[in-house]
Amino acid sequence: MRNVKEIPVDSQSARERAPLWTRGEVDRLVTDLSRDGIVVLPDILSAKQLRGMQQAFAARLQHMRWNNFEGFSKTEPYRHMIEDVLMLDQGFVDLALHPLVKQILNSYMGTNYALTEAKGWKSLPTKRDFHGWHGDSWYDQEVATEIHTEVKLALYLTDVRSGAFNFIKGSHQQRHPYDVKRAEVKNLPMSELLEVRGKAGTVFMFDSSAIHRQGYPMLEPRQAIFYAYHDPSIPLREEDVSYYRYHPLLLNAAFLGDLSEEDGRILGFGNKTNFQPAFERPDGPPLSYRTFCVSHDARIRLLRVRDRALAIFKRAWRMF
Repeated sequence: MRNVKEIPVDSQSARERAPLWTRGEVDRLVTDLSRDGIVVLPDILSAKQLRGMQQAFAARLQHMRWNNFEGFSKTEPYRHMIEDVLMLDQGFVDLALHPLVKQILNSYMGTNYALTEAKGWKSLPTKRDFHGWHGDSWYDQEVATEIHTEVKLALYLTDVRSGAFNFIKGSHQQRHPYDVKRAEVKNLPMSELLEVRGKAGTVFMFDSSAIHRQGYPMLEPRQAIFYAYHDPSIPLREEDVSYYRYHPLLLNAAFLGDLSEEDGRILGFGNKTNFQPAFERPDGPPLSYRTFCVSHDARIRLLRVRDRALAIFKRAWRMF
């Protein structure tokens, strides 16, 4: 029998932000996170906040990102990725800096952390196990003298009944994060499996060193965002440096009013540790991209020729 954590799916229930949490309530959530490596939070988004986030996220899913069209990126068959979600809606910033989230992070990690990544995915229906068991390998393990701590915050933007987040409780901080080989899966303590199903608006936090995966089969599309919090001074693994994964956050000035000094630190204000001047991706664009660029350039030139021809025709018409 699976150990399932399920938040009842009820789109009509009110989601009003609780104004205060007692020290005891915060301590209980931190205790759960410390013991299990994961904790599901109480409802911390209002219905209005969630609606705005859903609408902004869905708008970016209409098209693949290209030229001056905002949209999603696609680097794998079963997911559409939206980077830098803090640009999209006030709710995404409010969630990242929510008082309860900060209280839990401060208790679990101290105060040297920052928000280092904020992205989301639309996962497409599939019966494939395309995102298998793993821990998140974000730091340089060749120079690390300890298991560094990273906490991720997840938010479901859609109801999740299948393809839910799977997590092995108690597997955090046991060893450096790694990809679990197929032969090792049979040795995982499945009695500690936690499957986080839930309604849109479900928020949970987990230690990313733990063994986790996206569940399957995925029977309906799933939209979710993930924030990563860790100490930005810790050396990153070479792969993430090469692809500039943990670049300084891209932010929308319209959403940054009334920030505290702590909020500025968490968002990385003035922190250039992982900034790479004049960065260029090491891999060049594919042939299909260059083909699109050539055809797009030809279209622009044809439009200019058309506009000039129309202008000449109009001038000639006025002369008669």
